[in-house]
Amino acid sequence: MKNLIRFMILLNLFVIVSIHALQAQDEVGIKPLTGEIEFDGLVNEPAWKLSQQFPLTMHFPVFNNAPTEQSQVYLTFDNDYLWVGAILYYNDVDNIVSTSKKRDEESENSDAFGILLDSYDDNENALAFFTMPSGLKIDYSVSNDGEGGGPGPGMSSKNYTWNSYWDVKTTTTNEAWHVEMRIPFSSLRFQSKNGITKMGLIVNRSISHLNEINTFPPIDTKYGRGANTRPSLAKTIVFEDINPRNPVYISPYVLAGTTRMNELNENETDYEKTDDPELTGGLDVKYNLNNNLTLDFTVNTDFAQVEADDEQVNLTRYSLFFPEKRLFFQERSGIFSYELGGPQNLFYSRNIGIAQGEPVTIYGGVRMVGRVGKWDVGFLDMNTADFEETPSENFGVARLRRQVINENSYVGGMMTTRLGFDGSYNIAYGFDGIFKYTDVDYITVKLAQSQDKSMDTKVFSMDPTFFSLELNRRSEAGFLYEAKYAYWGENFDPKSGFVFINNVHEVRASTGYGWIADEKSPIFKYSFEGDFSIKSRMEDGKVENMELAPQFKMDLKNGIGMFISPGYNKEGVPFDFELPGGIIVEQGDYSYWAFRSHFNTPRTKKIVANFGIDGGGFYDGNQFAIDLETDFNISSSFQLSAFYKFDKVRFDETNQEFTNNLARLKATYMLNTKLSMSAYMQYNELENIVLSNFRLRYNPRDGNDLYLVLNDTRFADKKDLTPTPPGFLSQTILLKYTHTFRL
Repeated sequence: MKNLIRFMILLNLFVIVSIHALQAQDEVGIKPLTGEIEFDGLVNEPAWKLSQQFPLTMHFPVFNNAPTEQSQVYLTFDNDYLWVGAILYYNDVDNIVSTSKKRDEESENSDAFGILLDSYDDNENALAFFTMPSGLKIDYSVSNDGEGGGPGPGMSSKNYTWNSYWDVKTTTTNEAWHVEMRIPFSSLRFQSKNGITKMGLIVNRSISHLNEINTFPPIDTKYGRGANTRPSLAKTIVFEDINPRNPVYISPYVLAGTTRMNELNENETDYEKTDDPELTGGLDVKYNLNNNLTLDFTVNTDFAQVEADDEQVNLTRYSLFFPEKRLFFQERSGIFSYELGGPQNLFYSRNIGIAQGEPVTIYGGVRMVGRVGKWDVGFLDMNTADFEETPSENFGVARLRRQVINENSYVGGMMTTRLGFDGSYNIAYGFDGIFKYTDVDYITVKLAQSQDKSMDTKVFSMDPTFFSLELNRRSEAGFLYEAKYAYWGENFDPKSGFVFINNVHEVRASTGYGWIADEKSPIFKYSFEGDFSIKSRMEDGKVENMELAPQFKMDLKNGIGMFISPGYNKEGVPFDFELPGGIIVEQGDYSYWAFRSHFNTPRTKKIVANFGIDGGGFYDGNQFAIDLETDFNISSSFQLSAFYKFDKVRFDETNQEFTNNLARLKATYMLNTKLSMSAYMQYNELENIVLSNFRLRYNPRDGNDLYLVLNDTRFADKKDLTPTPPGFLSQTILLKYTHTFRL
């Protein structure tokens, strides 16, 4: 027996040592810089050859093939910077495609190179640093392991609004284009233990003329089209003894401008003109408490430079969602996400500083994000001024999440407060957990409540409660499934969040099968799926809405994609509601068939088009909708994009109908990577308005920005309006300058 015990102990020790050895082999040590690098965009110094090299493997269109074009990628570091170098070869350099100079370019029609750093090695979040042959800077954050839902409800997991401090230079030779990046460690949040720092790394190279993506490490396309940006698939890299200083960034701004309004008088007999000049300033301070915690202060926060929201037409009974575009709320903002289904979320930052669609003065606030041990930490507190019937308010958010079981599983909690200076209050809190039990299978559990002064709610009650349980598979090959149950209580109303429905429960289930085609096929992947969802009202047990929809999806290797789905729908309308155009949908139960489809051309071409057609039944009538979005990448200095949507709804029995045309046109001119101009015009036939926005941006270096902004709103058609309106309803001109000091 003693010999058996000794044998078992030795066997366990052997297994433990073997596991640690395998883990160590699975990590790549980054060599410190030996020699000097001249930061000129040309990777030719001997120091690069002495640093760690990373071989690339084809990710798309055929996983694990040898890349068509050769690449040499290097990483090294010194006391201040992470250095990234790349020589990206071509058999014919005339095939290099460079179609933009714009900061944070989101299109995929240019050659590109970059890295993603999971700086906390948490397998869920990452920071991306990319460039194109023109030398532009693209940086964004990735949250939720790239699985959508990102830094705010309804948004992508890629957050391009996030910006950091770093530098890049590029040079094109007769055989390749070269990239040199230097990323300050002070711009990264990370943790060190006993002088050892671990981060996750993904390297990406896009070759536009071949519609090809190469990566390090090799990443299987079975994980989806965006698998090359999923932090959980990164390779762990190891640094020794990095101890950067933690600078303070102080960013004061000054803003001057004026707004002229033409508004109807009280009797609606004529228009009155008013002028509202503005001269103000404010301050943002960013302080790195240590390598892994960042504290932001803001005073008299202003977002005048933010681009206007896209016009939308609401054909539902529920509130429209508009994404957050303001920079202050962006850094590592995925930590504040607590999804409640669709775009609904326990925290919605657009509640801060916007009321009734109008900007509200933000006196100031503080924000802290980072990681302590295995805990993700987020804290935000802001105060706003009163606006019409909305009192001055204080908004607070606290978020904690911790890794458990494995590197992709978390448990956490979140609390939000909205306190009015008139004595009103709303508090919401929730607990959540996500558990990965295979390489692609996840379980997600959420439980939240809200308490409001205006409601008589109890903690041990389901009325103010939200609950959900979800199982899903994050793969696009083989058997696919998702199953979910969700419950929204009658009095669940987090006023710091975005919720458009309550007093219902939902059952959702989908299943299907996906195939990734072989190397010789022109098809990349395709799938057949079936989706079923039903929401039922708890007050009467009737259906709120239901859909049963078979789906077919297919992507070709040349970039063409399609989605087709006929669906059977039920709608239970508990009360009359009004659609655009004054159409009334009466109380009752409705069932109908509808059809949805979407097509896209290759994203790597100079002209990119997305096309959709929806049609069929709509309550007891019919609907037809068509939308077309086209990008024209004319040159690296000029881009043009256009969007058009046509909606037609008709109810034969009541002889009601409406049509609407919605159009958007945007032109961008980039003199170089520092100076750009954009003009954005929107037309909404239903609202009879044209909105125009012009922005000039001069960004000589990170943190220094000069904006000239012109906004104009006017009626599109004035001939049938009484009284006759003036030429415009409002015009604004603003000049804003921000200068950042690094201490």
